[in-house]
Amino acid sequence: MSVHVYSVSLPDGAEQKLADYAGKTVLIVNVASKCGFTPQYAGLEELYRKYKDRGFEILAFPCNQFGGQEPGDADEIANFCTLTYDVSFPLFAKIDVNGPNADPLYQHLRAQKRGLVGDSIKWNFTKFLVNANGEVVKRYAPTTKPYQIEKDIAALLG
Repeated sequence: MSVHVYSVSLPDGAEQKLADYAGKTVLIVNVASKCGFTPQYAGLEELYRKYKDRGFEILAFPCNQFGGQEPGDADEIANFCTLTYDVSFPLFAKIDVNGPNADPLYQHLRAQKRGLVGDSIKWNFTKFLVNANGEVVKRYAPTTKPYQIEKDIAALLG
């Protein structure tokens, strides 16, 4: 099943259909502002700026499930990302990625590509690469730096 069947919430509560990203290569990431991996925002932004004109998108989902490392509200998160890392890719509403209240998109992602600890998300900055048809093609650990994913992104973009 394609991720394009899902809708996700924007910070203002509006819904965004992932079908709007059909035909694009997408990297989906659960993010946090107060995490040891937070500096990955810089590398993600670099990838986004390099490939966005070729049909690449990054969808970032703030999550507070790992050590309470994303305590802020939508405005605080957006301000942090803009002021600290000049992030220009979309930030969505804060969600759960594990457990009974996990967002349906993340339930799907976890079912499609399991990690080292089963299907659950291990920590912030777990990344899922999705092809133009909405199929999850690869899962990356939080320790995988954005530049290490670049060759896979470039290959999907052709």
